[in-house]
Amino acid sequence: MPVRFFITSGTTADCTVAAQLIEGFQAEYLLADRGYDTDAIILKAVNEGMIPVIPPRKNRKHLREYDEYLYKLRHLVENAFLLLKKWRGIATRYAKNASSFAAAVQIRCIAIWLLVY
Repeated sequence: MPVRFFITSGTTADCTVAAQLIEGFQAEYLLADRGYDTDAIILKAVNEGMIPVIPPRKNRKHLREYDEYLYKLRHLVENAFLLLKKWRGIATRYAKNASSFAAAVQIRCIAIWLLVY
């Protein structure tokens, strides 16, 4: 389940706030898809002591190596988002303001944790 999240406008690219999301976290690896393959995110992950497991975009001039086995485990992250989006209020964002939407996400995360544990 999410440990930290930011609510952005619908037109904001996720990769623009990803560096802020990983700031201050301690982890061995940062798993993300090709959409997060930016020099800023990779540099931030390395500075935070993480090994980035992000496949390079196909248009990169210098393709980076990444652990393909670990990348396959990223489906667990996608499954967590799937569980969140099963709640229609989150999937369609019925909440009119950001604080109501954030509260809905937190309540759904608590409900999922209670079901799992």
